[in-house]
Amino acid sequence: MTYSGRVKNGVVVLEGGASLSDGTRVRVEPITEPADVRPAIYGQLLDLAGTAKGLPPDLARNHDHYLHGRPRT
Repeated sequence: MTYSGRVKNGVVVLEGGASLSDGTRVRVEPITEPADVRPAIYGQLLDLAGTAKGLPPDLARNHDHYLHGRPRT
C-alpha cells in the first residue's frame, strides 16, 4: 500500500488522516516537483486563452461532432 504526505517540522505527515503503527518500517522517497515549472506553463497557456479565431461558437459543447463526426448535442 502507498501513502502520500508532506514533511512538516521534520516529520512526515500522511495525507487523509492515515496513520501507521509505531515501529512500522517505511521507505520515504521525495517527489521532485520544481515549483517554477507549473506556473510558467500555466502562464504560457493562459496567454493563449481566447486567441483562436474562426472556430464554431458551439465548439466546447460539440467538439466530438467536429473532431469525430458524432451527432451534435
